Amino acid sequence: MSAPLPKDIKLHAKSKTLELIYSDQEQFELSAEYLRVHSPSAEVRGHGIGQETLQTGKQLVGIKGLEAVGNYALKIIFDDGHDSGLFTWEYLYDLCQNYETYWDRYLKALSDAGQTRHGNMIARG
Repeated sequence: MSAPLPKDIKLHAKSKTLELIYSDQEQFELSAEYLRVHSPSAEVRGHGIGQETLQTGKQLVGIKGLEAVGNYALKIIFDDGHDSGLFTWEYLYDLCQNYETYWDRYLKALSDAGQTRHGNMIARG
């Protein structure tokens, strides 16, 4: 079963969020940071299981632009220069539906690595 296509997409530059509207009852607002650290690019995901690169210091990242890629994906251009991941409609919908799980997993990975969303090392005593 394929994911629904958003009826509207709004980039909110000031709040650094991307709003995806699927219906009156189903709307999501995803932060640029969340999208950046979950980019489907090889830089983030690697080329296979276990080759992922934990993204740090992305709390203040913003979105410079959006480009439709055919009828299947959205290219998000981040203000840190990253623009190589293609967010398919299925992947974007998955990110919306599983936000809490993915965000909690990311925060735990940062903590386990002794990193923060700012990118600074956590002092260990």
